Amino acid sequence: MLQPKNKTITIGDDVFEIYISDEQLQKRIKEVAEIICNDYKDTVPVFICTLNGAFMFMSDLMKNITIECEVDFLKLSSYGDAKLSSGNVKLLKNIDCKIEGRDVIVVEDIVDTGLSWKYMKDLLLGLKPKCLKIVSLLVKREAIKYVVNIDYYCFDIPNKFVIGYGLDLAQKYRNLPEIYQLKSGS
Repeated sequence: MLQPKNKTITIGDDVFEIYISDEQLQKRIKEVAEIICNDYKDTVPVFICTLNGAFMFMSDLMKNITIECEVDFLKLSSYGDAKLSSGNVKLLKNIDCKIEGRDVIVVEDIVDTGLSWKYMKDLLLGLKPKCLKIVSLLVKREAIKYVVNIDYYCFDIPNKFVIGYGLDLAQKYRNLPEIYQLKSGS
């Protein structure tokens, strides 16, 4: 059984250690939400959550958004059950709202290679939004392979595998309240 707040978690031969605490997450999410609210105070943006990984981030972000807004969801798959991206992105659920002429902010859990963002950007720009931006919980800049202009983000992290707070390993461990990073040597 997983015990949240453990300093380390062992999964098979891999050891993960807490990298970003729940308190650090909540503090930074509130700061980023305030910036977004200031930037969009005169509009009603649509926040599009990328499932499944960004659901916890989206929930906490929305609790701190104080302007009128709408919410929708998009589901992609690029990892399967592996620790590395498959290099292929599949659309599993498209958005339901109309975004033509609207300000759109995509809520992403992590930008690593940038492939998923490239796919989403091409898909959503085809629907003619007025403005398309991204807010990402995590950014692995050293792993980025595609051009990605990250408008808002919470944390830069090294190119190590992470789980918790919505991020998974084979669809598990999303329920951890903090972010764990694969320990060096694991």
